[in-house]
Amino acid sequence: MQSRSRLQSALATLALHVGAAALIAYFAYNAYTGDHGIVAQRNYELETQHLESELATLKAQRVALENKVSLLAATRLDPDMLDEEGRRQLNFIHSKDLVLLRSN
Repeated sequence: MQSRSRLQSALATLALHVGAAALIAYFAYNAYTGDHGIVAQRNYELETQHLESELATLKAQRVALENKVSLLAATRLDPDMLDEEGRRQLNFIHSKDLVLLRSN
């Protein structure tokens, strides 16, 4: 008959507890810093907010461009818009024009 000593029994229990604690620490660390962890979730939310604001800006630019294109439509051509766009494309300024310089 084989019997264990108290020291072996205590060491086995300690090893089991240390192993379980290490396993819990590993999973907790990966839950915080892993690919799908808390830090990654925050980064995804920040990126989503940034992309949504960029999308709103692009939608506003698209609406402005669609409005400008509708003014140049063949069915209802705006002479002022045509004159303005022609002068801009050709870099032509009439002698009686007032030029305002803007810095972008």
